[in-house]
Amino acid sequence: MTHMDIQFQNPDLTSAKIMMVDDEPINMEVVQALLEEAGYHNFVLEEQSLRAMETLENEQPDMLILDLMMPEKDGFQLLMEIRSHERYQHLPVIILTSASDNESKLRVLELGATDLLAKPVDPTELKLRVYNTLSSKSYLDQLAYYDPVTQLPNSRMFQEHFEWVLRKSRRHEDRLAILNISLDDFGRVNAAMGHEAGDHVLQQAAEVIREVVRASDIVASVGRTGNRNANLYRSENGAFMLLLERIQRPEDAALVAERILAAMNRPIETMETEVYMTCSIGIVTYPEEGDDANTLVRLANTARDYVKTKGGNAFQFSSSVIDMSYRNRLSMEARLRKALEREEFKLYYQPKIDVVSGRICGAEALLRWFNGDQGMISPLEFIPVAEETGLIIPIGKWVLNTTCEQLKRWCAICNNEISLSANVSARQFQDEHFIADVRNIVSATGIVPGQLTLEITESLLMQDISQNIVLMNQLKAMGLKLSIDDFGTGYSSLAYLKNLPIDELKIDRSFIMDVPQKEDSCAIVSAIIYLAKKLRFHTVAEGIETREQVEYLRRERCEQYQGFFFSKPVPASDMTRLLLNERSLAGNTP
Repeated sequence: MTHMDIQFQNPDLTSAKIMMVDDEPINMEVVQALLEEAGYHNFVLEEQSLRAMETLENEQPDMLILDLMMPEKDGFQLLMEIRSHERYQHLPVIILTSASDNESKLRVLELGATDLLAKPVDPTELKLRVYNTLSSKSYLDQLAYYDPVTQLPNSRMFQEHFEWVLRKSRRHEDRLAILNISLDDFGRVNAAMGHEAGDHVLQQAAEVIREVVRASDIVASVGRTGNRNANLYRSENGAFMLLLERIQRPEDAALVAERILAAMNRPIETMETEVYMTCSIGIVTYPEEGDDANTLVRLANTARDYVKTKGGNAFQFSSSVIDMSYRNRLSMEARLRKALEREEFKLYYQPKIDVVSGRICGAEALLRWFNGDQGMISPLEFIPVAEETGLIIPIGKWVLNTTCEQLKRWCAICNNEISLSANVSARQFQDEHFIADVRNIVSATGIVPGQLTLEITESLLMQDISQNIVLMNQLKAMGLKLSIDDFGTGYSSLAYLKNLPIDELKIDRSFIMDVPQKEDSCAIVSAIIYLAKKLRFHTVAEGIETREQVEYLRRERCEQYQGFFFSKPVPASDMTRLLLNERSLAGNTP
């Protein structure tokens, strides 16, 4: 078997991160090209020797190829600095040098170089030395950094890796979490069935946690090779540490903990016996609960121990504030699941007013939740929970059906001279049954499709613009109208805007607040209205509170507005009275 055959049979070696430091970029490019022929693909090139240690800290390479003769800081100085650093005392370093004197070669070896290669490098010699160096490192790493039972990185690896991750999180202002996961009563397995059975339980538990991590879309890939398994570490006895990077919020860590607890409820078969295991999970988050590695690890351990004292099979945040926030969220989710069947949801309607005539030309349906225990709960509190849990899909279906039924009743009052709009969430748009549900509701209620407008936020549109345009065209084919809500606050692209099959732009109230007092706000609103007219879209201004704002919109030829100046959102009965009163004043009472 040739050397190259051996190399390709060990993918971990070709995935190794190789850093090179040389003041001549062409030298590094040549070495990289030669190593790429051998399958290596993960390189870090640094031509400024003064930046080498900083790059080393940030990139954490598996080996270093170092030029000896460089200005400002030469290879001798760098090697001394590397070997005096606690973390890099054993980092493999191959020196490249054109020096022919034995004194220089002897000196670099005394300073701790792993190997020495002469320039110009021989391709075969280079590949062989790199392969041997990485093979030796891999073997030593396996002994020093990996648990022989689970094959997971061990506590030593966790400590070193966590320090690096924490520095990176500070630099990029990322949030992270540690989950300390301990199998409940693991000692009884060893005592009752022996250590072989205990090892098998550990292996199965590790695999369960790994599967949860793989399936979790909130966990970012980390580790030197980008392998998500590098997030999970064997800690001690029946304990594991799970490191989650770049989470959006503390609740994300709790969702992972919930999934682990659920997955661990399945029996583990060992020694022809089914063993049921539960676990206790302590959670700590950065930066909310601490700033240094030791503090964070200690808090995670404390939270785990607290769970154990309460009987296990649960998780707990170290921070009482975060934990209470999450418990409140769980409580809200439980109440939210029952809200539909208990008929706790109501629709309020905010009139849309024609800017020129001042008459009601439509309304927007807005969801409100009246809970028996808490009274009215703000949409800002419950809508995010409904989105996360998927409950927004049945709730959104109820909203659309109720809106259409109400539209049918009001059309009789207004001789079909009114329209209603309803908001569509991102989760609804992603639901495979959404188009069919809309079609069925429109058909069952018998409304005129053109009198119903679906409002879609900018951020929803930009998630998968091509697919969303397909869905929007299907809705347009039914005869419905489409509106972009909160226009200007998201990330819409003008290149896409001209291709969107929409009828209306709604100008967000954040732009309206300072109109007409501030010129920059006026300029933005005027530009949106002008753009909309050129693209043949109607415009609706949100959050109108003063007559001056209405007059400004009239001058700019905005078609409609809604806001407290005319009416706040009101129940259906109050909206009906507004419509009847307007018809009566016009002498058109049915």
